[in-house]
Amino acid sequence: MDTMDNSYDVVVVGGGTAGLAGALTLARARRSVLVLDSGSPRNAPAAHLHGYLGRDGASPAELLAAGRAEVAGHRGELRSGPAGTVLAADRRPDGGFLVRCADGSVVRAGRLLIATGLVDELPQLRGLRQRWGRDVLHCPYCHGWEVRDQPVAVLATGPLAVHQAQLWRNWTDEVTLLSHARQLTGEDRELLSALGIAVAEGQVTGLDVTGDRLTAVTLAGGAAVACTALVVAPRFTARAGVPRSLGLPVVTVERDGAVVGTCVEADPQTGATALRGVWAAGNVSGPMEQLAGAAAAGVRAAVAINTDLCEARARRALAAHRARRGADPA
Repeated sequence: MDTMDNSYDVVVVGGGTAGLAGALTLARARRSVLVLDSGSPRNAPAAHLHGYLGRDGASPAELLAAGRAEVAGHRGELRSGPAGTVLAADRRPDGGFLVRCADGSVVRAGRLLIATGLVDELPQLRGLRQRWGRDVLHCPYCHGWEVRDQPVAVLATGPLAVHQAQLWRNWTDEVTLLSHARQLTGEDRELLSALGIAVAEGQVTGLDVTGDRLTAVTLAGGAAVACTALVVAPRFTARAGVPRSLGLPVVTVERDGAVVGTCVEADPQTGATALRGVWAAGNVSGPMEQLAGAAAAGVRAAVAINTDLCEARARRALAAHRARRGADPA
């Protein structure tokens, strides 16, 4: 049986960088805030985070632990596990929300901030998932420095493969494009040749790992291409169960004419969605955001939410003031 829990000004669904940054901002604005987190951060496989000012080289777990402590230090509440796993949310007649969790609890929320992130859907290739975030990579701004001047292979799975190879060429002159399932055009090959990027033909069938380090990828027929990092292009799929339960649209994301994933539609500046009272921040609405951008989006959404709550209070106060004035004897 569902059990009704406390009511909060704002419930934040998702305790990653965007959600915690938003929760901290709201808690510092003296709002009652609850963060619900299932405990499955996207960057959990990575040993270190990069490009986040002041935290470069820290572990993702350290950053999240520090963020949770800061939210709690400002009287924000946090729940994880089944109690933090949100199954759905419903709109209340008064404009607020009921948030239903996996442990059977139901939480009241005046406003919602959805920061559930995304899932990286990887190509089906033996051994790939186990190396993800370690030496199977996708973002050069996150990991390029760590593999600079090393042999890097780029797996061609879509129309952005040549662009990826061109980008990674900035960090190393040892880049090989693995044609895999992609048919390269003559123009593609000319550009790759001009940049000094090698092309390895044929299907990739697996990864060679020695001493827990990637050393090569294998091709159909047995040939091997030496590399210490393999670049892939995942499909960025929004964790959109909660938005869908509220009827919010989930749309495809395109880049240079190619579909790269899905996201929840939200205003890029404030995070406001099509449903009044609901905001979205981080990778669930901006799949290309890195950590710093996700944190900034969480802060912007929190500011917009607090502004909305302030305006609602002002409207109530004005209505009450006018009612009292109207009741005063002449």
